Amino acid sequence: MPLTFAPSDQGILPDRMIAALAEQGGIRAARPFAADQIQPASLDLRLGAVAYRVRASFLPGPGTTVAQRIAELKLHEFSLATGAVLETGCVYIVPLIESLVLPSDIAAATNPKSSTGRLDVFTRVIADETRGFDRITGGYHGPLYAEISPKTFPVLVREGSRLSQLRLRRGNAALSGEELRALHGRERLVDRAEAVMGDGIAVSIDLAGPARKNNAGNDSVVVGYRAKRHTAVIEVERHAAYDVADFWEPIVARADRSLILDPDEFYILASTEAVQVPPDFAAEMVPFDPLVGEFRVHYAGFFDPGFGYAGAGGSGSRAVLEVRSREVPFIVEHGQIVGRLVYEKMLARPDQLYGSGIGSNYQAQGLKLSKHFH
Repeated sequence: MPLTFAPSDQGILPDRMIAALAEQGGIRAARPFAADQIQPASLDLRLGAVAYRVRASFLPGPGTTVAQRIAELKLHEFSLATGAVLETGCVYIVPLIESLVLPSDIAAATNPKSSTGRLDVFTRVIADETRGFDRITGGYHGPLYAEISPKTFPVLVREGSRLSQLRLRRGNAALSGEELRALHGRERLVDRAEAVMGDGIAVSIDLAGPARKNNAGNDSVVVGYRAKRHTAVIEVERHAAYDVADFWEPIVARADRSLILDPDEFYILASTEAVQVPPDFAAEMVPFDPLVGEFRVHYAGFFDPGFGYAGAGGSGSRAVLEVRSREVPFIVEHGQIVGRLVYEKMLARPDQLYGSGIGSNYQAQGLKLSKHFH
């Protein structure tokens, strides 16, 4: 069935429209899609058969292809057909199996998948002749590439591994501040009344957390995890295969409910708010304000329709925050606003919602590491 729109149609393409766009040649793939590759409001992108280690990250810029820049900057190339380890501190470029032949009125954006961000694997998508990462203009015809740089854990990937996801939109899908306040009034997007800040929902950091008992019987409250250094390799396609204690140190709440972020360390924390994304909307985590501190609070920012939504098996889900301080130690406190959720309209309700029988890993989550750990 051809994909057609009225001139006024604006929003994020849902699963069936992504499939229709692929069928009419707007998304091309060197091999057929996997059964679960199309998500409610996004498409998982797969690594191709070869990887290139390059001297430095780059953007091609106008008039230059990514392949031309790889030829100038590559140190060596290797096959991913049987799997290969990507080392920390290195930059790799991998051509993706998927390429695009977009109509002029459909643009794309990409983001790391949740599990990629929670492993501290810095991943961005590059297209030919672009000036920016992770944004692809309407009408783009060409290949896609993943830039991959593991920061903490070495990872094993192979041809077909999925580290990134692509979202397609027509027109301006973002809700205005007024529209967002109205939606929050109807749906209670987070579990506090005064949450809307401008055109986004404020997200704050939880350093109080749920009470737990340790083996000695004393109260302890785990509010996050700090990644260990010099660990074993993590195979990105293995689920529940690794012991948490081998890779992470738990962070216990302090009496003053604060945490000092050390430079070059990676933390997994959670939002104070329980978030939900109604079925006719999608959301993305974006920085609150780059001037509030020298730290990064999100790698993987897409929230699909149905995330945390009661009708899809949730009751509000915490947003997991992937936190890294930049140049100096920086103190954060419980309830400090560190990001915001921007909501966008869907062009139509997806056939399947996040968490509703499609094997979603993070529905109804609290503080949670990636699916690789048990």
